[in-house]
Amino acid sequence: MAFTSRNDEDVMSEMNITPLVDVMLVLLVVFIVTAPMLTNAIPIQLPKTSAVAPADRADPVVISIDGEQRVFINKESLAREQLVPRLQQAKAGNADLVVQVQADKEVNYGAVAALLADVEQAGITRLSLLTQK
Repeated sequence: MAFTSRNDEDVMSEMNITPLVDVMLVLLVVFIVTAPMLTNAIPIQLPKTSAVAPADRADPVVISIDGEQRVFINKESLAREQLVPRLQQAKAGNADLVVQVQADKEVNYGAVAALLADVEQAGITRLSLLTQK
């Protein structure tokens, strides 16, 4: 009895793409889920000025910047270079010194940031930003 057999040399020419489709679908889902997280990587919630923090009992030092970027400490005008030594002197007298910063709305952000850096350089850790209700 002779049986005919298939030629064993025939190679399967079709590729099974089901695993490839599964992997691509998983990658697509991962990218869809992570894409919104990448655009909002730094969540920023700007403060509202309608809620007022309770006033601190300590006598604060008020630093003001007017529209012409002149600096005042407790309504006394002084040069920008004098700010850090003056704050360090005030901190030496009161370890729990509170500084309140008020800036004119026309003052650019860079001037306020430089002022905040000076306050930090003086070693002040308690800081408030004053706004109008």
